Amino acid sequence: MSIYTSGQFIKELKERPENFYIIHYSCESLYDENDALSPKITSIAVTHYATEQTVSFSTHAIAEELHIAREKVRDNFDEIEKKLLTDFYDFVRDRRDKHWVHWNMRNLTFGFEHLEHRYRVLGGVNAPVIPVERRLNLNDLLADRYGGKYAPHPKMKSLWDLNGGVHRHFLDGKEQVQAFQNNEFIRMHNSTLAKVGFYFYVMKKLVSGKLHTASRGLGVTLDRIFEGRSAKAIGLFGTFVTIGVGIWQAAIWFGLIKG
Repeated sequence: MSIYTSGQFIKELKERPENFYIIHYSCESLYDENDALSPKITSIAVTHYATEQTVSFSTHAIAEELHIAREKVRDNFDEIEKKLLTDFYDFVRDRRDKHWVHWNMRNLTFGFEHLEHRYRVLGGVNAPVIPVERRLNLNDLLADRYGGKYAPHPKMKSLWDLNGGVHRHFLDGKEQVQAFQNNEFIRMHNSTLAKVGFYFYVMKKLVSGKLHTASRGLGVTLDRIFEGRSAKAIGLFGTFVTIGVGIWQAAIWFGLIKG
């Protein structure tokens, strides 16, 4: 669970959007049919929330840089993956103090620890580790805001359906495994980009109070009202009332009217 509440998260996003990066990655199967003991990393995508700029690290792009032909990628995957992770950690190095928003990247199976582990396995040293307290799980934050049943399982895909439909490049777990087996690394990368783009969309809608969820109830309704335009209208009304009271009191003070 995040050390942030959803309310704190929204407040920080509004006040300091430049401090937030959104991350997702794709990999080989998370189960035991891999050639290696841990799943190979095929792509990583990072979006800067404030600027909406995305930086990505992908198998096909690295292979091209290394002049490795497509049919030779699997034979040279360790070399490609090591450069991919090295480039990623070069990017992370000066941004470890920022907030990194992710979706269930919790552990060695799928998470920041998995990226670090693969880097070490391939001979990488001194990975600039993102501190645990800087990792914000968007799934947990949404559950804090809207309740645990904000979307049916699987939550990411269901939430996508609730907000306009799943992107055409989306791959679920089985489709991702099949894409890896077919050497469809661009397809896997496009799915990673689509997911990062969706997390960005969710954060924008969360801030504006316009995210569609399956949650019902007075508490959720009030949250949506007070995070949206109604809050601004109420605040403006309160300002006018305060000004009016101030004028009234000043008039009494100067004897223009009787109290």
